[in-house]
Amino acid sequence: MKTPRRAKLAVPGFTLIEVMITVAVVAILAAIALPSYFDYITRSRLVEARANLADMRTRMEQFFLDNRTYPATCVAATAVPGPTEIRLPGNAKFFSYACGNLSATTYTITATDTFSPGTHFIFNVNEQNVRNTTAVPSGWHTPATPCWVSRKSGDC
Repeated sequence: MKTPRRAKLAVPGFTLIEVMITVAVVAILAAIALPSYFDYITRSRLVEARANLADMRTRMEQFFLDNRTYPATCVAATAVPGPTEIRLPGNAKFFSYACGNLSATTYTITATDTFSPGTHFIFNVNEQNVRNTTAVPSGWHTPATPCWVSRKSGDC
């Protein structure tokens, strides 16, 4: 006795050329989208420096109004500041902060990024509210005017 033959089911599938076209389209989209995404992430991290530098400048000016002199030193965010000291930003995730050029009438606050390999973003602000970008990673342009860079083209 012969066993009955089963009908073959048609299995939907893709041809090799269809798969290759799909892979090529995905690769092209990734080549365009990924650099834009990484630039977006970098620009979003720069916001931390601008916000903390502006906050530090406000606190320095408040200290000056209260004491008629700028602080003698800056201390870490975890330290308790003395009467002639001021605390650095404590919510730093992507930047490290430092004070320089401290005197009774001058100061400079610097933010240096901790996420860029090689050359880092370095932003400064001083007692005259002059905002400078003194270093940028490769592929970024230093702005023509004193400001904090926010785009690869050097725009502020």
